[in-house]
Amino acid sequence: MSLLYHDQTVAALQRDAAWVAAAVPDEPRVPLRLPTGLPGDLAIGGYAVSGARLFGDGPAHSGLAASSKDGRVHDTVEGGFLAVSAPVPSDEGTAMVIRVATPNSQVRDRVHQAWLLMGGLALIVIALAAGVAVRQSARLAAPLERLTAVAQALGGGDFSVRTSPSGLREADQAGQALESTARRLGAVLSRERAFSADVSHQLRTGLTGLLLGLESALSRPGADLAPAIRAALARGERLQEVIDDLVRLSRDSRVPIEPLDVRGLMEEIRQEWLGPLAEQGRRLTITVEPELPPTTAQPAAVRQILRVLLDNALRHGQGEVAVTVSDVGPGLAIEVSDHGQGVAEGADPFIRSSGDSHGIGLALARSLAEAEGGRLVLSRARPPLFSLLLPGRGT
Repeated sequence: MSLLYHDQTVAALQRDAAWVAAAVPDEPRVPLRLPTGLPGDLAIGGYAVSGARLFGDGPAHSGLAASSKDGRVHDTVEGGFLAVSAPVPSDEGTAMVIRVATPNSQVRDRVHQAWLLMGGLALIVIALAAGVAVRQSARLAAPLERLTAVAQALGGGDFSVRTSPSGLREADQAGQALESTARRLGAVLSRERAFSADVSHQLRTGLTGLLLGLESALSRPGADLAPAIRAALARGERLQEVIDDLVRLSRDSRVPIEPLDVRGLMEEIRQEWLGPLAEQGRRLTITVEPELPPTTAQPAAVRQILRVLLDNALRHGQGEVAVTVSDVGPGLAIEVSDHGQGVAEGADPFIRSSGDSHGIGLALARSLAEAEGGRLVLSRARPPLFSLLLPGRGT
């Protein structure tokens, strides 16, 4: 800063010295009339090339003036003044030297004033910046505090949390993402709870049947227990398969790579359900089209869905039970039908109800179908026809 003001003052003194030198004749006379319009604080003097003062203000002898005999302009601090010398040229060379000076203290005062001004401006800028920072931090902290409260509520199990707009794009985006996460977690938890309730019902149903068979055999005096034990073992093995399938489905979220072996699965269904239906004097027919699109649904899920449908047909249906596997374009359909009374008009068989056993089972079956990317629908109410729609591979 001091160098800047020094250079500016020297440049101004050089202009004034050149102006005076141009106005001075080669052989000045005393008193000399100087040009008007010069600053009043300037000390202007004329010097011989030897450095002796001829007229005007300044020291009696000036080394600065003596240095200008080379015909060039010089500047220095001399006697507490910032001085500039300018030669007055003549035909014989440098006739004389004009020395123009100003108190060096004025330059220092200007520097100090500039520093004070800059310091004041800096303080004002810092104060303004601090005020803006405090206001901005409060503006940013408020939505972040609200997001923190929402996140804590979500962590506490409240999946109905909502955030209010704050006007900050980033905070609003984070709030929307938090709301979306809360909705997804709530939906997932609801499905998991419903799935657990449905699974527990399915397991209790099988266990109840096993226990009732054993109690019935024990309550008959002299009854042959061997058939009851064999039936209990068969039911226990079936219950074990159900447990294994459900545990596998709950743990394995990977998309299967191998296509579903539909014909092998239908053979399992035939062996499992042919006997129970035959005990009621009913037939089981299974029809599989020769050409079927490949599907990667998990066998455990499809097996459990068909078990629910066939168990309903066994318990609540009548007549022949038909299972048909057909091509439906981008996927395949597995249909299960019987000749029973079916579903009452206006009733939804998939609604969970503690007093309606097949409603709970069908709800579980629909949940498993949706988890595989498919659908389980009631295609016909009377006589009942349920359709399991599975997507083809890659769809």
